[in-house]
Amino acid sequence: MVIAEKHKEAVLASHFLLRHLRPEELRRLAAAASVARHPQHATIFKKGDDGASMMAVVRGKVKISIYSSEGKELVLNIVDQGAIFGEIAVLDGQPRTADAVALEETDLLVLGRAQLLPFLTGDPEMLARLLAVLCQRLRHTSEHLEDAVLRDAPARLARWLLRLAEAFGRPGPDGTRIAIKLSQQQIGSLAGTSRENVNRHLNEWQRAGHVAIEAGSIVLRDPKLIERIAKAES
Repeated sequence: MVIAEKHKEAVLASHFLLRHLRPEELRRLAAAASVARHPQHATIFKKGDDGASMMAVVRGKVKISIYSSEGKELVLNIVDQGAIFGEIAVLDGQPRTADAVALEETDLLVLGRAQLLPFLTGDPEMLARLLAVLCQRLRHTSEHLEDAVLRDAPARLARWLLRLAEAFGRPGPDGTRIAIKLSQQQIGSLAGTSRENVNRHLNEWQRAGHVAIEAGSIVLRDPKLIERIAKAES
């Protein structure tokens, strides 16, 4: 696939980590980036694979997850267009810490560690930004642990609906539509609960008028109430 250099530069410049770079630096990075297309459900990398690059999503969405020894999935993140993932490998070059799978046909810009390290070592601001991204990932992991220990299934589900609304929400006359279509199994993997629990709670909240399911998308009709449910502890 061919992506114009200007489009590559725009994708990189839109990210918090790279947007402070000078135009000539962005041009150098864009020229060094390769392009990879992955069909829907394709595995981009697996936990334990060599980690020698980070990736920017040009088009599509990527699921980041890990699995227990029994095969139970925990979804860590959904990466949307314009976002970057795999950045831990840029720092340490160690094996991948999770699986990455394309949720739909996805185009990626792939930035190798060898191309990025000179920018990191020569640019204290970029290094500080990368550390901020990693701290955000750590906070995200801590929230997962907090959810698992302190909150029951309805609260975990409500918290993830709010996170998805923050990342993918589109305001409308009837509420905030989550503009990403995930199966109930995938939502359950995010929230650490079963598909049956997701189905039951969504049906209850739909009957009560708190949410709506329209054309496969979830609409939060009463976000304040969902916030109250999300704050409940076990």
